Formats: sequence, C-alpha cells, structure tokens
Amino acid sequence: MFHKCLYENHPRVVKFAWDLNMPSRSTYIFTDGEDKELKQKIGNVINTNCSAAHSRQALSCKMAVEYDKFIESGRKWFCHVDDDNYVNVRMLVKLLSSYTHTQDIYIGKPSLDRPIQATERISENKMHPVHFWFATGGAGFCISRGLALKMTPWASGGHFMSTAEKIRLPDDCTIGYIIESVLGVKLIRSNLFHSHLENLHQVPKSEIHNQVTLSYGMFENKRNSIHMKGAFSVEEDPSR
Repeated sequence: MFHKCLYENHPRVVKFAWDLNMPSRSTYIFTDGEDKELKQKIGNVINTNCSAAHSRQALSCKMAVEYDKFIESGRKWFCHVDDDNYVNVRMLVKLLSSYTHTQDIYIGKPSLDRPIQATERISENKMHPVHFWFATGGAGFCISRGLALKMTPWASGGHFMSTAEKIRLPDDCTIGYIIESVLGVKLIRSNLFHSHLENLHQVPKSEIHNQVTLSYGMFENKRNSIHMKGAFSVEEDPSR
C-alpha cells in the first residue's frame, strides 16, 4: 500500500526506521510550526524552529534537525522523503532488507544526468572545485546508520549548516557532498524512487505496486502524475 506523506502547512517530512508492526513509532514528521491536532494523530512531530522558506539556509536547517534526531533515535535507517511523496512502505522495507545497516549505504535516485559541479571553500581566499552525485530529496533517499555515524563531523550539531555554506548548495546536495566527495562512498542508484523532476507517465502501470516512492508536479507545462485508483478521493487529495 502507498502512504501519502502530505500534511497541510508542513513542508518537510522525514521517515526513517520503518517497522511494519509499529509504523507510527518509526515515522517522524518535521514541521516549521506547532500543530496540536497533528501531534494528537502522530506522536513523533518535531518542530524544527527553522524558517518556513525554501531557501538554501532554511532547507539545510531542517535537514540538520532531521539528521540529529535520527542519530539520537538509535534507528538503523534514515529515510528522508518530501511532503509530496507517496511511499510504498512494504517495498521500502524489502529494499532496505537487502542491505546491512552497519555498512556504508546511500541509496536513491539522482535528478541530473551528470555529477553536480560545485566549489568548495577551503579558506577565506582559497577555493577548490568538486563534483559528486547526489540523490534528490524530491524522490527520497535512505542512509544506513553505519554511514550516518561517519558523517557526524560534517553533519552533527551545527556542522551541517556550516558544511552547506562551504559549498553553497541546499540540503540534499550537501548530503551527497559529505557522502561522495568527503567520505568517498558512492551513491547506489535505484529506479524505484521517483520525483516530479522525471516523466512519471513513463512508469508502467503494471509496475506501480513495485515502486518505493512516487511524486507529482508539472513536466513540460503538463501535469506530471501517475493515474491510479486508491483510497483517496479527488476532494480529499486534489493533488493526485
């Protein structure tokens, strides 16, 4: 079953450490404001106290909170998904079960057809060019605990924000920078993750139930979505 991660006025959503027997305990909703009604429905609601803007700094602030909460949780997998994603929980668990959480695992799908080019600030007057792959946050990505712990010097506490400023790129790019460029761990590409940046009409209907994430949006000035029947009516879920 696909579960939609959509909460009005809550622009950042993260899920990690899925447990099919205790899904509510392993789902964390990160928001930019207090919401008593949402807290009553889902226990793990975290107010990031970050700006609700979509700027590089605001996005990095939210990801920093997500990362720190994951490290504190003691869970095995950190899976970040945006609020316009549908997540097939069973397929996500099946995918992650083929890997070991103590190994260096970074899995997702890039939105570019080439490594991103960036400039790393070494000092006030010294810059260094870098290039690396990153998994787009719009499709979702997962990181093993073993790898997440190795990211600590560049991601924990306030370090994630300073790392993002070092390359002047947003949150998902910074994740890729730390993992690929700094730690030398390669992204594992999975075609089971789908963002609104790709043509979703090309996903075969017969294979929809095997996908991990699906998104929606606009593509070449046309509505980019997957037409599927489900429990949500158009009135309940206009974005479908």
